[in-house]
Amino acid sequence: MFIDLKNAKKQYGEGEAAIYALDGADLSVEEGKIYVILGPSGSGKSTLLNMIGGLDSLDSGSLSVEGRNIGKAGKKELTEYRRGLVGFVFQFYNLIPDLTVQENIEVVSDISDSPLDIEEVLEALNIEKYRRRFPKELSGGQQQRVAIARALIKNPKLLLCDELTGALDTKSSRQVLEFVEKVNKQFGTTIIIITHNEAIAAMADHIIRIKDGKIASDDENQDKISARQLEL
Repeated sequence: MFIDLKNAKKQYGEGEAAIYALDGADLSVEEGKIYVILGPSGSGKSTLLNMIGGLDSLDSGSLSVEGRNIGKAGKKELTEYRRGLVGFVFQFYNLIPDLTVQENIEVVSDISDSPLDIEEVLEALNIEKYRRRFPKELSGGQQQRVAIARALIKNPKLLLCDELTGALDTKSSRQVLEFVEKVNKQFGTTIIIITHNEAIAAMADHIIRIKDGKIASDDENQDKISARQLEL
């Protein structure tokens, strides 16, 4: 199994103020699949994504990714893991305003041991014509595609997407999801998307629901449709 999370617990605060963001969560993820994780605010979605991405550590339980014991990894090992294996795409694009589209992408490719060809990535995300533009000259959907390109350029096996359409209109959301789908098919990237939007689940291979820090359900999607068919 590509990702294996068992009895994961993460607590914030102490005593009566303590909150379990994860409370015995179990999750298995197959390589090369698209997973959509649904749940209300405060259910533990972002905490789960941060754990898998190596941005935070578990209080107890275990987490392995591609055989690596991420749950017990030290700071240096987690840095190497994030740099080499994981790409992040967030709701807010976090592009560097004073750099062009191409420069924003190259910043990440320069720290990768085996980056993809930048021309291939620009073409895959249909942003070649924007390469000399600055972020302020792009629409929200275009900026999100640049953010995906920046995450993809380092050739990650795992792409983690946190509410990647939350700030976009319907048209831009569909376009971004189509590009995410294309990334999965073209590069074989394992993709995990956390979202409030139930409609996005229809494009997933697996649909995960999380509630009160626990995995409430984990279902293989037998009726998967393309991102273009989504009723957003």
